[in-house]
Amino acid sequence: MTIAPGAPGLPPRWTSSAKDGVGTALSPRSAVWFTHSHGILDEIYYPRVDQACTRDCGLIVTDGTPGGLFVEEKRGTVSRTRRLADGVPLFTITNTCEQHGLTIEKKIVADPRFDCVLQHITLTTNPGVTGLRLFALLAPHLVNGGSHNTGWVGAYKGMPMLFASGDGTCLAMACSSGLLAASVGYVGTSDGWQTLQRHGSLQERFDRAEDGNIALVAEIDTTAPALIAIGFGRKPEEAAFQAAASLAGGFERAENEYVANWRHWQHGLEPLDPPQPTGPHNFYRVSTAVMRCHESPLFPGGSIASLSIPWGASKGDDDLGGYHLVWPRDLAETAGALIACGAHADARRTLDYLRVIQEADGHWPQNTWLDGSAYWGGLQLDETAFPILLLDLAFRNGAVAEAELGDYWPMVRSACAFIIANGPATGQDRWEENAGYTPATLAVEIAGLLAGADLAERLGRSAEAGLMRDTADAWNADIESWIYVSGTDLANRCGVAGYYLRIVADGDHDLAGAALHGRIAVRNRPEGEADVATDELIGADALALVRFGLRAAHDPRIRDTITVIDHLTRIDLPQGPVWHRYNAHFAIAADDLAGADALRITMERCASEGGLLPEQVWDADNLPEHELVRGRPSGSAMPLVWAHAEYVKLLRSLRDGAVFDLPPQTVRRYQVENITSRCRDWREAWRRSKIPAGQNLRVEITGPGVIHWTDDDWATVHEVPTTDAGLGIHAAELPSAALSAGRALIFTWSLNDGGWRGRNFTVAIVG
Repeated sequence: MTIAPGAPGLPPRWTSSAKDGVGTALSPRSAVWFTHSHGILDEIYYPRVDQACTRDCGLIVTDGTPGGLFVEEKRGTVSRTRRLADGVPLFTITNTCEQHGLTIEKKIVADPRFDCVLQHITLTTNPGVTGLRLFALLAPHLVNGGSHNTGWVGAYKGMPMLFASGDGTCLAMACSSGLLAASVGYVGTSDGWQTLQRHGSLQERFDRAEDGNIALVAEIDTTAPALIAIGFGRKPEEAAFQAAASLAGGFERAENEYVANWRHWQHGLEPLDPPQPTGPHNFYRVSTAVMRCHESPLFPGGSIASLSIPWGASKGDDDLGGYHLVWPRDLAETAGALIACGAHADARRTLDYLRVIQEADGHWPQNTWLDGSAYWGGLQLDETAFPILLLDLAFRNGAVAEAELGDYWPMVRSACAFIIANGPATGQDRWEENAGYTPATLAVEIAGLLAGADLAERLGRSAEAGLMRDTADAWNADIESWIYVSGTDLANRCGVAGYYLRIVADGDHDLAGAALHGRIAVRNRPEGEADVATDELIGADALALVRFGLRAAHDPRIRDTITVIDHLTRIDLPQGPVWHRYNAHFAIAADDLAGADALRITMERCASEGGLLPEQVWDADNLPEHELVRGRPSGSAMPLVWAHAEYVKLLRSLRDGAVFDLPPQTVRRYQVENITSRCRDWREAWRRSKIPAGQNLRVEITGPGVIHWTDDDWATVHEVPTTDAGLGIHAAELPSAALSAGRALIFTWSLNDGGWRGRNFTVAIVG
């Protein structure tokens, strides 16, 4: 046995996130997912959609001589990807090298019967071109890591194969025509790419490479189309069986079953197909397929954010998750789009999955692996509110029956209790950057509390419903105090009265707080640019106030904010106007269906060749050396399931002539009935020092007790016992609505178990 030299190889890196296609078999038996870009197979995920097990698998063509012809698919050919059928993630990839007169055509499927990805490969050459040799290179990155893999040359029941193992998972690569030659090595030193570059053939062969960043290489017969299988298992023998069994079944059988599964699923969806497709793609069917591709049957209803690692070529083992993690916010967005397109059973699985992974205290983690274990540790309160809105949307559209609502009450009750106890300021905004008050989070929190109150009312829990509505009303009434500014230099430059801010730092819970005009350190900005004046930090987040029904699209404050957003963030690209983090649904809310449809077309024009929507597009001058083209995908996550889900919702909204997922509770309460708050909330972890005249003060404490208060500096003492509102919150209302501006409440409390707070708190009454 020959051991490869050069251990452990170069530091491992992932590959491009600019995918041209993603696929899976839609079969409960098959647990593999694949991606492809730049003409080659990229990551394969097994046995869960959050566990990447390969970096890539590409082909090299040589003429077998040192210093002779050397064509690597992903760098030396022009690649074209063609989708074979609407709604079916099956592609023909054609890679052409005109200089050397050769073409590689391939199709990739996940076998519905086995844990195996198949590549059907045909090499053709121009007349007179002979003697070419074909090699397949596979880079294992087993279980989200490339540093500690072991590879070897072996066989299964007499069939030659290449193997790799790492972190308890194995893969096996085999070919229908056998392997003419095979080797394993360390990336950058003894791998097959290095050998072929030097010699044009596998003159140097190694049988084993242990514990490093490794690569497998095999020479493939070119006299007939080749079928390459990459099988997976927990043991080498299991992976080999999967590959051998899939090869025995053949590509045609796997392809036919793969296509049939997808067509059956697509057949049951709402007909939201655009009447005039942009280019070769039906983006509705592309988007629905992308959404469905990201669910894992081992965790029904669990879908990751993207089968990609943004800017993956610069990321290594220290970025285990990439975007193949569950974000509850993205998951709720995906499930909402599934409801929009009529995939109610799929959306129900998501609701049940969310119910299982909810934390004991009622919140959902910032993001998780599919088994619910947290990855990052941030707290984003919109992620605790979104599942409530998802349940409400599912109920209103018939995906959940009224008789079933009680099953979801514990989830909703815990989530609402957590929001009330920890809001309205969030530990992180939706962009996972800063803490504070942000319209995107406030809108979802308030809408979620009102949806939760509706459910509580249906179940006869009026006390909980009252607390949720009172809290929502109080926070809604304070929105302008927290995040709206007027008379600033920016307002004057834009010719507007004022505008909503993207985020205001936590720490000031009062009216017209100084934080509005302070400075905030924004994460993920270049060094020296992070410190920003809060009243000049504007983003499209304010449109969430309209999307979730708290403010009307024609509210002058919203219209003024849009003027500022356009001034700061609008970019006109060849594909159409785009915004930094823009939401096309605003146009529908503003009764501009034509404008919304134009933005739909812009989204389609920004897609990849394979019809995939990216997280971001490049908005500067072209940088071809970095594959950056103005208006095209920028190397961020692609496909981003959120983007495809938003696109599907946009199609449904355009068909309905109204925003599909607009919560009716907020619209009815704040735009139709014009409900105002009757009280303001106070708790020690989130204190107010003043409230408007005409409002009662609701004091929330940690357990049953008595609030001791005075409005004449303790000359007169009043006592009010707290009540249990049913959400683990003990509160008492103080009758401050009867006090005129200029007065003040002073209070403290004692708990029924004998504990005494021993400190006074003051809340002023202001005009």
